[in-house]
Amino acid sequence: MANERLLITPDVRVAQLLEVYPELEAVLVSLSPTFQALKNPVLRRTVAKVATLRQVASVGGIGLGILINRLREAVGQEQQPTDAQPQQEPLPAPPWANPEQVTASFDARPLLDAGGHPMQPVLSALNQLAPGQVYLLITPFVPAPLVDMAEKKGYATYSDVRGDELVHTFFRRS
Repeated sequence: MANERLLITPDVRVAQLLEVYPELEAVLVSLSPTFQALKNPVLRRTVAKVATLRQVASVGGIGLGILINRLREAVGQEQQPTDAQPQQEPLPAPPWANPEQVTASFDARPLLDAGGHPMQPVLSALNQLAPGQVYLLITPFVPAPLVDMAEKKGYATYSDVRGDELVHTFFRRS
């Protein structure tokens, strides 16, 4: 039965989801214009392998429960109750997350527009930071998978959403 091939949960990776249910690409794209990037083969081979549905919900600005239930509905899986908690106010920026503290930066928008992905250049640049130094990444969306990877490596992070397609993400080496 199709709905038993893969149970859709927040921790399923996008590549795994689309390998089992390729028809869900259209559902994702219909939920957020941000997901148009899934049509890019480079991003599909890189980001989709590490990004979970929990992360892409954040990137796409969609409630996690809504995302999971829309995907489940499309493949005939039982829907789950959604979390009805109100949207939390963004946390205030830490003192180090400001342009005056930045020692290196990268505007990834042209690279993303050309079909590339900033993961490797950013991780390489982060490895070059000395303790206390701050790196700024500029993207059109919150780079949730990259933020998660950096935090697991011990970096402090803060994303400042400045508009519909402008996000400044600060990384600080501890």
